[in-house]
Amino acid sequence: MSAITAQDVNKLRTMTGAGMMDCKKALTEAEGDFEKAIEILRKKGQKVSANRSDRDAKEGSVFVKTSDDHKEAILIALNCETDFVAKNEEFQNLGKLIVETAFAKKSADKDVLLTEKVGDLTINDRITELVGKIGEKIEISAFVYMTGEAVVPYIHAGSKLGVLVSLKGVNGKDVTDAGKDVGMQIAAMNPVAVDEKGVDKTLIEKEIEIAKAQIIAEGKPENMVDKIAQGKLNKFFKDNTLLPQVFVKDNSKTVAQYLDSVTKGLTVIEFKRVSIA
Repeated sequence: MSAITAQDVNKLRTMTGAGMMDCKKALTEAEGDFEKAIEILRKKGQKVSANRSDRDAKEGSVFVKTSDDHKEAILIALNCETDFVAKNEEFQNLGKLIVETAFAKKSADKDVLLTEKVGDLTINDRITELVGKIGEKIEISAFVYMTGEAVVPYIHAGSKLGVLVSLKGVNGKDVTDAGKDVGMQIAAMNPVAVDEKGVDKTLIEKEIEIAKAQIIAEGKPENMVDKIAQGKLNKFFKDNTLLPQVFVKDNSKTVAQYLDSVTKGLTVIEFKRVSIA
């Protein structure tokens, strides 16, 4: 085996982005074979990833890609362990690559996305390589694909929280600003559903149970419990579902009334709020 030169190490580092010592060790183990050395570095990344699988990845960024006609969008959350890494250029570039790939390949879900190839490597391989390089756990924690007459993204400052809003009743108008306003509302108020029809039955039963317990504790007449509980439930719907909420930018209107003022019949049919834990 010929001696491993500094030029060899630098070449492998340029090819892979791995550290100098890691490149030298990989080349030595591979007896100067660059392809084998790259494989060794990838395996090292897989080992690091496995070793950090039990770590908390509570930092990161959200990334979004929207079609030119604004009728479909993909939102992902890419998590890591520290805010320092979340702001790292390579981490940010990886997030952009992942969401662009998901959109281009029309990936059905996160599991499919991880198997999509960019060049010779899958998305999972590329995540593993960066894990090996930086030594932190990295994972896709959320994947959202949404369609509609108009799908508008809202990314909160710092890219720690993202929202997709699907609107209908657009009537040929540009509703981007309205969509962003509603996205900001969702980011701030975290509604549980678009309206009461979308609230999970289990949650409704829980709210009624809590309401009845409060009413009984207050000593209200037994024959009034159900009626008062229904009133409390209606208040819960008003405060915690999107369309009947007071609009944060104009408290004289509900969200539904605001949308209708933008263009008659405009409303939200779906939304998804994704936050970095």
